[in-house]
Amino acid sequence: MDSSVSRPITFSSRMGRDTPNAIARAERRARAGGRVLRSLNDSNPTRHGLAPDVLPGVYEADPRGPRPAREAVASLLSRRQGGHRVDADHVYLMDSTSQAYAWLFMLLCDRNDAILAPRPGYPLIESLATLTGVRVEPYHLRYDGSWTVDIGDVERRLSGPEGHRIRAIVMINPNNPTGSFIHEPERDAVVALCRRHGVALIADEVFYPYPLEPLPGRCRLAGCGEVLTFALDGLSKSLAAPHAKVGWIEVSGPRGDVDDAMRLLDRIADDFLPMGSCVAGRVPQLVESIPEQVGRVSLRTKANLEALKRTLAETPGCLLSLLRPEGGWNVLLRMPATVDEDDVVLTLIRDHGLTGQPGYFFDMPGNGYLALSLLPEPDVFLDGVRAVTGVVNDLTS
Repeated sequence: MDSSVSRPITFSSRMGRDTPNAIARAERRARAGGRVLRSLNDSNPTRHGLAPDVLPGVYEADPRGPRPAREAVASLLSRRQGGHRVDADHVYLMDSTSQAYAWLFMLLCDRNDAILAPRPGYPLIESLATLTGVRVEPYHLRYDGSWTVDIGDVERRLSGPEGHRIRAIVMINPNNPTGSFIHEPERDAVVALCRRHGVALIADEVFYPYPLEPLPGRCRLAGCGEVLTFALDGLSKSLAAPHAKVGWIEVSGPRGDVDDAMRLLDRIADDFLPMGSCVAGRVPQLVESIPEQVGRVSLRTKANLEALKRTLAETPGCLLSLLRPEGGWNVLLRMPATVDEDDVVLTLIRDHGLTGQPGYFFDMPGNGYLALSLLPEPDVFLDGVRAVTGVVNDLTS
């Protein structure tokens, strides 16, 4: 296919009929003309004086979430994107980025259609895809002192015999557990492939505020205007608060694609019920706390990373090495491939009361990896590192 030709974006047929009926058309005309319509079947008890005293107020069922909360998030996103104004109408609030993935898979994919997702990568994406009847095809990240997207692999899959069934490319920026950011040449190449093949871009950027040792040229995908893009983020990582269950989708891209996507996404959000005001009411205050929390977490992760490097360098005969982490909260340790990953973790459980995640949990390219969190308190973190180095050395002696 000529690289200058762009294939149009298509959406899932499971969305059904998209033509408003006569009543819906008449309602739109009346409201556009300024008329206020009172519904004879309004079953929202909060509009009829029946809200409980502990939850006062009227529930407004905006499928994208309450507007004040969306405006707070849009303001945050505008600052993150260099002052480019993000329209609150292009933001959808929901309980989590997991929910966002599920909605987008339903929006874009018929059953047994596919999405491309990175390998190594976090296994949750495949689990969510399976639950929504969608297949995951991997595209590979390659490591040579740093991690890069294998663009040739992406192109081969899109151009292959089943390429027409691929409806989206998922990019994790930075990826978990590799900690690798997307850089401008990778971004440009993937966007061009998306345009050429009529594929949407799903950008998960929950760890973007946490650089560790980034290479020059890292870039955000949120706000991309060249191709239909759904950028995922939320309070869970921004606040280091997994119990702050607020996620969001920012929709960007060519105007026609965005309008079509949002019209259908409104239907999905409305069917699954929009976020309630009792949760969303706290979003503006929580958003204000993000810079302080990001700074606090960054101090911890960077200090633990430096302590890890010192410990590995100072441990006699140490057989562990660190794969360069550009960002995020986790790092990957490399051990001799002759050491079985399960043996390491099982020994840690038996002898040290510790457990961990071996590389095969993330589809690493071979044996000999262990994922390590940089979040623990410094003493606890170093105790864990010393236990791992001791176990690996013992298993190779």
